[in-house]
Amino acid sequence: MNRHLPFQTSRYAAALLSLFLAMHAFAVIPAFSQDETVAAEQPELTQSVSALDLYNQGGAFMHILLVCSIGTIAVAVYCFVQVSAKKMAPPTLVDQVNSAMAAKDVNTAYSACQSNPSSYGKVMTGALLKVNFDRDLSNKASMMDAAAEVLDEEEHRQMVWVNYLNIFATLAPMVGLLGTVWGMIEAFDKLATTSGDPKQLAGGIKIAMVTTAGGLIVGIPAMFFYFFFRDRLQGVMTTVQKHASFAIDILSGEIRLQGSEEPAAAAEQESAGE
Repeated sequence: MNRHLPFQTSRYAAALLSLFLAMHAFAVIPAFSQDETVAAEQPELTQSVSALDLYNQGGAFMHILLVCSIGTIAVAVYCFVQVSAKKMAPPTLVDQVNSAMAAKDVNTAYSACQSNPSSYGKVMTGALLKVNFDRDLSNKASMMDAAAEVLDEEEHRQMVWVNYLNIFATLAPMVGLLGTVWGMIEAFDKLATTSGDPKQLAGGIKIAMVTTAGGLIVGIPAMFFYFFFRDRLQGVMTTVQKHASFAIDILSGEIRLQGSEEPAAAAEQESAGE
């Protein structure tokens, strides 16, 4: 009995298999070349698809994404207008309050803040209600506490609008993913109940993927605007806090504006001159 027979048999089988694959390759290459020649001779049929066509192909889920996109645009425009230092802390009001604080004219400062309901005006209105000249530093501690409370309320009120952008940024991709899954379920169901043409499956998956693309188109800008306006709001509120602290320091006498004098000191100088 030859011990090398299995090894030789496997070598012969491998040789025959290599010869078979080589013959098959030479037979297939001309066929491929012929198919490519025919495909090159045939004119290409291009079909343009508009955005409206894609919207209609997406189904009912595209209506939800449309609402999210409109909401994102509306909230972004609102934040562009409202979340700004000029809107929330008008320079004219800041200068007017500082001048009134330097003159110890609390009523004028309060009236100016009441007539301009900005974030700075609301913060200073709450602080001015705590003014008490009989206490140390015009009751500065209570004024700072009142200003901090109103400042937190204002930041929370404005942050509600910014959080809507976060809602749209989270909701839109999820709706798009749900639409994709729903469309693929319908595509596979149609494939199972028909003759099994792969083209039907490909077409169904294409339509299903439209909702994912729509969700990302809405969600990515919404996420960008959310982070942008969140940081912008924090910066503006910091500016409002600095202006309010500066005005309170002026009233308490810790800061004196150039050219301003205490009413009592001015009266003493006038009496001495007489």
